[in-house]
Amino acid sequence: MSSKFQLNNVLILVIIAALAIFPFISDSRTWTILLTQIFIFSILAMSYDILLGYTGIVSFGHAMFFGMGAYTTAIMLNHFETSLSTFFISIIVGMIIAGAISFLVGLLTLRLKSHFFAMLTLAVSGLFLVLAEKWRTLTHGNDGFTFRAPEFFKDRMMFYLLVLACLVLVYFFLRRFVESPLGRVLIAVRENEQRTKSLGYQTLHYKIIASVIAGIVASLAGSLYAVSLRFVNTSVLTMDITLDALLMTIIGGVGTLIGPIIGAGVIELAQHYLSGLAKEYPIFERWIIFFGILYILAVIFFPRGIVGTIQYAFWKRKNKVITGTIRPSRRKAEAK
Repeated sequence: MSSKFQLNNVLILVIIAALAIFPFISDSRTWTILLTQIFIFSILAMSYDILLGYTGIVSFGHAMFFGMGAYTTAIMLNHFETSLSTFFISIIVGMIIAGAISFLVGLLTLRLKSHFFAMLTLAVSGLFLVLAEKWRTLTHGNDGFTFRAPEFFKDRMMFYLLVLACLVLVYFFLRRFVESPLGRVLIAVRENEQRTKSLGYQTLHYKIIASVIAGIVASLAGSLYAVSLRFVNTSVLTMDITLDALLMTIIGGVGTLIGPIIGAGVIELAQHYLSGLAKEYPIFERWIIFFGILYILAVIFFPRGIVGTIQYAFWKRKNKVITGTIRPSRRKAEAK
């Protein structure tokens, strides 16, 4: 187990190093921007995986935390000095706001079960969307507004490296979180909440903690997303953002952390290439239909997600090897 764990860590470090070196060996601006978007949505998808994959919570309002981070950073960079210090302070402020709102929303909604909770989170998210549409003096409504990013990010490569660093830090933080005793309790809640309660755990408290952490991480993704576009509008609070996070988590593999990163890559690349094909082939102008077909095929052939299916295949193969070596020994023992 230890050697396997070390091998996984080495593989992850090699991939991180390759991604860090990429902008120095490639002058493709398109790929730099595309990979940056993949990193940002990977952070968002991992935050959603904490809810869905490790706690068993289906939320339709996760976009509100993403939007809080995006609007907080955009507004502060628009109204205050455009500097790195303002940028980092805006991220922290966005996280605090998202953490506080997720705590209050979790306290009020997590007592509900299954679809009742999902519908209520959708309603709460809708309230924040309406607030952003109507508070035009601050958010400019549906039109949105542009703002200047810090001069340090004028070179896209620097922003790329910052987002990659955030992705790495978030991944290792969340992995440590889910492997901790608290994370094990969350998994127990997902598997059987009533049994976990009978063991003396206040499951509501643990679900609120998971909700707060997921909201904070989603806020970070929103802040980075706003700066990557230098523009923000109410689209960051729409249901589409939540659905993207949900699809990335399911396609990549629920409850794996690595899965949402792969899912984000698959979906962003699919969107990029399918929309690009529309310029040459008119049939791809309705690329969203082909994207839906791609998702259906992924669910059919990879019901556990890409990473989950691979893990299951290795587990099944290992189990066959073990049973194949144990049974002959048992027969010899019985013969004696």
